[in-house]
Amino acid sequence: MPRIALAQFDTKVGDKEHNFSRMKEYAEKAREQGADLIIFPELSLTGYVCRDLYYELAELIPGPTTHRMVDLARSLGIYIIYGMVERSSASASILYNTAVLVGPEGLVGKYRKMHLPTHSVFEEKRYFRPGYDAPVYETDVGRIGMMICYDIFFPEVARLLRIRGAELLVCISASPGVRRHFFEGFTVARAMENTAYLAYVNLVGIEDGLQFWGGSRLVSPTGSVIAQAKYDEEDMVVAEVDYGRAHRAGIFVPTLRDLRPELYDMLGEEILYI
Repeated sequence: MPRIALAQFDTKVGDKEHNFSRMKEYAEKAREQGADLIIFPELSLTGYVCRDLYYELAELIPGPTTHRMVDLARSLGIYIIYGMVERSSASASILYNTAVLVGPEGLVGKYRKMHLPTHSVFEEKRYFRPGYDAPVYETDVGRIGMMICYDIFFPEVARLLRIRGAELLVCISASPGVRRHFFEGFTVARAMENTAYLAYVNLVGIEDGLQFWGGSRLVSPTGSVIAQAKYDEEDMVVAEVDYGRAHRAGIFVPTLRDLRPELYDMLGEEILYI
């Protein structure tokens, strides 16, 4: 059974070299503990509160950091998911908040955040363009679908990933402490309603007055929390996933079988008038 490592750490804003070094340390530690996949938080390469600095920190994918991450994954024989600022090949003015998946075979794929919070302390639409797809990637540790932070508030993203065959839903995050109860509820709900494993990995530390609460967790297809990282501290936890358990859960609670797709058509029509 695959072993998954969830690694939350305090990033240094704007210092990609420092943050890469920290991820390398955690990846080596995770491999020593038998992990097949390690997951890092949203924008773990750069830190979250970068504002206009995003334009200087952004990279193409593939690019310098993805090449380094691939080299690290190959040397350790491990898969890695991390967050970074992606620059469009079309224009340096177009940026994406992106999750990247690499493995021993190279760059596996990426996911661009669809829902960009721009309210209260958040201003992502000022800098990022939203993504428009939810791909699922076949790997040696299972079929993986990725989300980023605010995406988990919208059940459609996780449902699309699950229908496309995802066995492991991964949500990387930069959630401040005031949102903790939202994420703790949504992570359980998204796992249960899709009868899939869900790995949630959150930032920790303080950036420009925002305190990130950590609390990374692996949730089973029946909603139990298999592994839980500490609150407000750097931490890493490692746990196994048994996809057979997900298949059994899907028989016991057949939510995918009982979907009513016509409701999505109604939703699409109604949303135009709110």
